[in-house]
Amino acid sequence: MVFLITDDESEATKDMGDPRSAMDLKPGYRGRAFTSDLTGQEFWLVVDKGFQPMGLVMGNCIYSMGTVKNWLVGIKSGFQGELKEYSQLMYQARELALSRLQFEADQLGADGVIGVDIKVEYLHNSEWMEVTAVGTAVRYVGSGQNMPPTGMGRVTIPAG
Repeated sequence: MVFLITDDESEATKDMGDPRSAMDLKPGYRGRAFTSDLTGQEFWLVVDKGFQPMGLVMGNCIYSMGTVKNWLVGIKSGFQGELKEYSQLMYQARELALSRLQFEADQLGADGVIGVDIKVEYLHNSEWMEVTAVGTAVRYVGSGQNMPPTGMGRVTIPAG
């Protein structure tokens, strides 16, 4: 979905009310378009709580698991329980993808990322694992209880 946002309150937007479409915007509007995976309802909730969506951000990582996976399966296949080394590889790949997503959000000046979807796909006969994280970067522009903490942290929008 493509949305329009404004970076500041300008004369072009001050008295225009709620535009029903981009065609209703006055000349001189200085907003910018961005993409997001938010639904219209989610977008409204975010804006209603004082957050400004900044854009779609993503991070990904492809990890090779071949040698470790084959070695572990061969040794531990007769035992029950977690393959901890394999789980650790998955955690590392996920952390790397999320750190890249956070870097993109930081580049946009965002306070956090919402609606993060993490997908794991196995490639090359399951020798490689691709982890992709996609979400919408947001910046807090309101005032009050929804203000995010300073520094690194998470943005939580309470329901209701």
